[in-house]
Amino acid sequence: MQDTPPSVPDFTQWPSFPFEGDLRVKQLDDPVPVEPPRRGEGNRECTACSAPDEAYIWVGERWRVRAMDRPTGLPMVLILESRSHLDLGDLPNLLAAELGVMTVRLERAIRSLDGVARVHVSRWGDGSAHLHIWFLARPYGRLQLRGTFLSLWDSILPPITEAQWRENLAMVAAWLAEFGGRPLAEPPRIQWQAPSSLSAPSEVVAEIVDEETVSVIEAAEEIPESPDDPTTGQRPA
Repeated sequence: MQDTPPSVPDFTQWPSFPFEGDLRVKQLDDPVPVEPPRRGEGNRECTACSAPDEAYIWVGERWRVRAMDRPTGLPMVLILESRSHLDLGDLPNLLAAELGVMTVRLERAIRSLDGVARVHVSRWGDGSAHLHIWFLARPYGRLQLRGTFLSLWDSILPPITEAQWRENLAMVAAWLAEFGGRPLAEPPRIQWQAPSSLSAPSEVVAEIVDEETVSVIEAAEEIPESPDDPTTGQRPA
C-alpha cells in the first residue's frame, strides 16, 4: 500500500509563489546509505579551482567574484568564492572574518545599482565542495518577487539586456576594486552608427540570442547529482 502524498503546503497560495493551477507533491525518495561526492570531493575535479581569473568579474588575493555566463531575469546574480579549496565550515579565522566583510561589501555594491531594492544572500553547497555564496538582486517595485522564491523567478523572468548586464557587472567590479583587488568586467562598448541620411534616423536592430539562459536554480553548483550517475550536470560556460 502506497503512502498518501502530503497535501500541497500553504506557501503555494502566497503571492510570491511563481506557479498556479493544480499542483501535487512528489513522493519522497528513500534515503541513500552514502551520499555521492560533490564536485571537488574525492576524485571529482573542482571547477572553481581550475577556473582562471579571466572567468571572474573581480579577483583579489583570497577571494573572487563571478557572474553567470549571460544575463538572466534578475538585475544581478553574482557568486563570491574563496580562492582556497575550502567549504564554509573549513574556513580559518582569517577567511571567516573576511567572508563577513566581503559579504557586506558585495551586497552594498549590488544594492547601489539602479533598480535594485534588496539583495538576497544564499548558500546551498550541495553541488560543489568549494565555498560559493550567491547574491541575487531583487528588482525595485517587484513586490511579488519578495522572499523565498526569488531564485525561481530568475529562471522565469525574461533576461535583462546584454548592455545593461555588462554595465552592472562593470559597476560592481569597480566598486569592489575601490577596496583592493583587480576589476575584470568591462562596460559595454558604445555602438556608434552614422545615420544613413540627415532626414531619416537609422534603425537599430536588436540581435536575438537563441541560447537558453542558465539561471541560479539551473547552475551546476546547486544541482545535487544522482548517486547512480555522478557525471550528470554541467557547469555554466
